[in-house]
Amino acid sequence: MSVTSEPWGEVDGRQVELYTLSSGSGLTVSVATYGGVVQSILVPDRLGRSVNVSLGFSTLREYVANTSAADGSASGGTHFGALIGRYANRIADGGFTLDGRRFELAGNHGPDDPITLHGGPGGGYSGVLWQAVSVTDGPGASVRLRYVDPDGRNGFPGTVENEVTYAVTPDNALRIEYRVSTDAPTVISPTNHTYFNLAGEGSGDVYDQLLAVNAHAVQTVDRAGVPTGFLAVDGTPFDFRTMKPIGRDLRSAGAPGGEQLTIAWGYDHNCVLCGSGYRLAAVASDPGTGIALWTYTDRPGVQIYTGNHLAGDLAGTSGRAYRPGDAFALETQMYPDAPNHLSDPGWPDPVLRPGQLLVSRTTYRFTIAGAELPERIRF
Repeated sequence: MSVTSEPWGEVDGRQVELYTLSSGSGLTVSVATYGGVVQSILVPDRLGRSVNVSLGFSTLREYVANTSAADGSASGGTHFGALIGRYANRIADGGFTLDGRRFELAGNHGPDDPITLHGGPGGGYSGVLWQAVSVTDGPGASVRLRYVDPDGRNGFPGTVENEVTYAVTPDNALRIEYRVSTDAPTVISPTNHTYFNLAGEGSGDVYDQLLAVNAHAVQTVDRAGVPTGFLAVDGTPFDFRTMKPIGRDLRSAGAPGGEQLTIAWGYDHNCVLCGSGYRLAAVASDPGTGIALWTYTDRPGVQIYTGNHLAGDLAGTSGRAYRPGDAFALETQMYPDAPNHLSDPGWPDPVLRPGQLLVSRTTYRFTIAGAELPERIRF
């Protein structure tokens, strides 16, 4: 296993580094200190060829432009591979009330829209420069990133200290560990926003790739993506309890719950994960390359997103354009808008208080799948 780094340009006069973590077994992950971005994930396929299975850009300049959508992109800010905070996904109603005090947040979901998405304007954590520190412990080749989020940024209370460790392990897993503390009560939901295509970045849509998710319910959403309730997946297009092609039910608007696919332009929903603690959340595979992705987490939810808003106007590391459906994301998280449901039954508590330390782990492990894999997976 090895860790190397190289200069990758500057942002506001500060040096950005690109770290490359190698497992020694074929997995190579590149991580930038800008946004904590996972810039590429190279994985061996069933023939031993190296395949980049994550969407992203070739240059720092493209990430910086896309963070604020300053490039005029119809795809908007995509957060390719970035660390997300202070709160992943959406917080509605212009803010939230905590301990009897109202906190107004900066909205960034659309014109005159009081919704804070992925931490708010400026890309949240994906638009900041993280400090890299050396790692002498841990499970494999690692880089540790730190960022202090100041009190009041985008309206969030408390100064929050974030430490995120990326590690690749000998069994070809990318392990992401979050350690978060605060000096005042606040709400926290960190995640990573990698877009996966197990046939290879830029290879086309993922609709024939297989996916299973350890969830018996999802959250329904309104047209802004804000949760409106809970839906049992049985008999709906959201039933991924066994492996099926991602696109098989994508056009089933007339099925029970199918209207959700038109509301969100595809899958863009929080799955309510079964169980608690660190467990298997999802399994995906590509029949062509044989690459399988096993996702483990201790978070209560995972957002399935099928790249619905990729508009064909962004080119990735392959030089090919990204279009709707060209990737899927599995964003492990607290429930969207949980800060506005602090006393509601069935909702996890996203509040972090002084003296507490949030320690959370998500792992993406890559293997080669045989034809028997779909028969093995039952949630």
